[in-house]
Amino acid sequence: MPKVKVDGVEIEVPQGATVLQACELAGKEIPRFCYHERLAIAGNCRMCLVEVKPGPPKPQASCALPASDGQEITTMSPMVKKAREGVMEFLLINHPLDCPICDQGGECDLQDQSIAYGRGHSRYDENKRAVTEKYMGPVVKTIMTRCIQCTRCVRFAEEVAGVEEIGAIGRGEDMQITSYLEKALTSELSGNVVDLCPVGALVSKPYSFEARPWELVKTPAIDVMDAVGTNIRLDTRGRAVMRALPRINDDVNEEWASDKTRHAVDGLGFNRLDRPWIRTGGKLQPATWSEALEAVASVAKKAGSSVAAVAGDLVDAETMYSAKALLASLGSNLVEGRQTGLAYDATNIGAVNFNSTIAGIETADAILLVGTNPRWEAPLVNTRIRKAVRAGAKVFAIGPEIDLTYPVEWLGDDLSLLAKLPKPAADALKGAERPAVIVGGGALKVAGAQAASLALVKGLKLVRDGWNGYNVLHTAAARTGGLMLGYAQPGGMSAIAEKAPKLLLLLGADEADLAPFAKSFKVYIGHHGDKGAAAADVILPGASYAEKHGIYVNLEGRVQYSEKAADPPGDARADWSILRALSAMIGTPLPFDSHAELRARLFADVAAFAERGLVRFDWAPPALEAVKIAAGTGVTYPIRDFYLTNPVARSSPTLQRCSAEILHADAFEEAAE
Repeated sequence: MPKVKVDGVEIEVPQGATVLQACELAGKEIPRFCYHERLAIAGNCRMCLVEVKPGPPKPQASCALPASDGQEITTMSPMVKKAREGVMEFLLINHPLDCPICDQGGECDLQDQSIAYGRGHSRYDENKRAVTEKYMGPVVKTIMTRCIQCTRCVRFAEEVAGVEEIGAIGRGEDMQITSYLEKALTSELSGNVVDLCPVGALVSKPYSFEARPWELVKTPAIDVMDAVGTNIRLDTRGRAVMRALPRINDDVNEEWASDKTRHAVDGLGFNRLDRPWIRTGGKLQPATWSEALEAVASVAKKAGSSVAAVAGDLVDAETMYSAKALLASLGSNLVEGRQTGLAYDATNIGAVNFNSTIAGIETADAILLVGTNPRWEAPLVNTRIRKAVRAGAKVFAIGPEIDLTYPVEWLGDDLSLLAKLPKPAADALKGAERPAVIVGGGALKVAGAQAASLALVKGLKLVRDGWNGYNVLHTAAARTGGLMLGYAQPGGMSAIAEKAPKLLLLLGADEADLAPFAKSFKVYIGHHGDKGAAAADVILPGASYAEKHGIYVNLEGRVQYSEKAADPPGDARADWSILRALSAMIGTPLPFDSHAELRARLFADVAAFAERGLVRFDWAPPALEAVKIAAGTGVTYPIRDFYLTNPVARSSPTLQRCSAEILHADAFEEAAE
């Protein structure tokens, strides 16, 4: 490992590190605009200048200079200080200096670094240039006169998102960053360019002029829009959630977030359930909590053990545990979490887990996708697969052809191919050091597909020392936690319907087919007036993921805790407290009176929830009966509209517009400014 001196202190740096990274290892702060540790090096802002010996007697860009043995690096010499002041003066020559009205104010790299490294005056007397705004869709707002052409957005679109829709045109002073045809960006990750932009050239359109960063209370939380478990920060002002931003977690989401994760939060203020309702004479009528709980309790007492609970996609582990405990006190174990009708065998969670892990899948060298569209089902897993492809991995897929942002060899839309993979795919997977198979919901709903995919484990040697390449890609944030709590009846929802429960608890279940439960008394506990609430006989208003403490387990089995960022509206209450009050009304009170007591009970019954981090499930796949899949059995991907997959997203004006404009090509007029 090379040894270098940074401001007189000798340190050892990893082979291949840059001078900038060496300086940071030595604890020195190096200003930068274009450099980003997750993007290719551009070296075009020149803010990271340092003095390096041996070398030419001039400042050098530390981001693009490899660290080599014997270098002496000076980070704050008079030469370096003067050079940085000069670079900053050039950057500010054409900048509009409109900080008071800029949405980036208070969290702007240019602001911070101009104070720390710039001069206190400008010598420029010419007119400033102006650049016309560029249209980038409903998520990103542009004020391109502020652009310093760091090209972070260009590199992100090309390297991470895989949608090359942002680039530079013109030269010199006339150079402009643009979306070329000025159409809406089609990437599900386009909002990340707002975080990457070191100035106020790209800002969040829905959040524009809404708040200043110092007004906001910042709360760590977990996203529930998919099963990835993206680490986010919810910024609130009063009772309103103003925005969601990603937190860095290299094992899960790195520092990215999908557009659905970012912009579903404006759906928390629309279509909310804020009071109990009782269906009377075929119409829902407002009621008090005591009236609503009494109505449910009277039915529960008559129903006896004929009670079932269906968990939705956004539910936390505490809510599912409370509901299961309530049903157990009534003598029932009819709990199900796969509300869309999937009925795969879940007796061994390892056999329905993402065993390669999210970070691990980028090290795979051959990948087979079976009945899954990871670009929509888990965008941040798709970015990892893209990284694997950029490193040389081959990807094969069974299903309808779609654009996944990387080269894919499509084997055909026929699940019977699982019985005998085409030779190119079979040879590539057998010859790979780290082969991986990713099975999605589009395959698991076909009888025999789970058994056929598990049969590949032995044939392709997917499980070996230090590697498990068999993965199931779930789409619901509550799925793995539900499986850990037993929310998986043999036969799925069909088995529940056959029992014809007299009382059906819907825990935020809005995607379930409720036609088979026409004779059941349906109680909806949730936060939005969506499909589940429309079919309910009693509605008990609950709290959204932003309004309660909750435990979520992502698709790889990682236990993560989300904190409460705001209070639920009106008379809405945390879901577990509703179930506790209902149990008391029925006469079988649950053995906890606070959230802390509830968690203590949960941890005692399922110890894995007490440890934050990855749960290692045993690999003991069930011996499933082989069912021949008929030739020509096609795949229907589980997500038809990326932006409108749950009640929060469907209530979001931003995501409704994204769906209309990006997926359905609806035209929207932009007001002149």
